[in-house]
Amino acid sequence: MKERILEFLNSQNKTSSQFAEEIGVKPSSISHIISGRNKPSLDFVIKMLTRYPFISYEWLLFGRGNMFNQPAEPSLFNSSDYDDKSDSSGKEVTMVQTGNRVSPDNDSSPAVEQNDESSFRSATSSKSGLKRIIWFYEDGSFSEFFPRSSL
Repeated sequence: MKERILEFLNSQNKTSSQFAEEIGVKPSSISHIISGRNKPSLDFVIKMLTRYPFISYEWLLFGRGNMFNQPAEPSLFNSSDYDDKSDSSGKEVTMVQTGNRVSPDNDSSPAVEQNDESSFRSATSSKSGLKRIIWFYEDGSFSEFFPRSSL
């Protein structure tokens, strides 16, 4: 573990005394760890990981993986975006799976059947006009459809 501590100090361009001050230990304890006289205590490791949360604990303790935690890449379809079950009016809405479509169970408007072209045309002939349709696929890809203005 001392080699990994030294590697971290070198990567951050820190002296052992700067490091000791930042994690709240005596400089002599860092010196003893680096010289091999003492092994890092649990308290030392906790202080180091608390002060530098971007260090991978698995790398520090076991030497596995990268030195730094990989930042979590935000997903286009983050599941936490869909956990909120209230609509913009603030009332609760429960989604119910029916066939190939999902509709709210407090259905205040008639559902549009997938194969009903007249319903589709009436739905798309609103005053504001339809600009584009985006299909999102399970593999994370998507495709766009830009309808002609004369429907």
